[in-house]
Amino acid sequence: MEKIKYLVPSIHCMHCAHTIKMELGDLKGVESVAVDVEKREVNVEYSAPATNKSIESLLAEINYPVEKTL
Repeated sequence: MEKIKYLVPSIHCMHCAHTIKMELGDLKGVESVAVDVEKREVNVEYSAPATNKSIESLLAEINYPVEKTL
């Protein structure tokens, strides 16, 4: 299992966090998603078939693009 943390500046509220958790949670291979609204960070634990690229692509698709990987 892989762990990754992203900085996502467009996170502003709990609704943003909920949307991210629901969308990423539906991605095959994603085991857990935690969102820190204050720090605007998304922590993801995943395994194949999910990849860093597929997670970043989905975040961009739902209007929460990754600024950088932490």
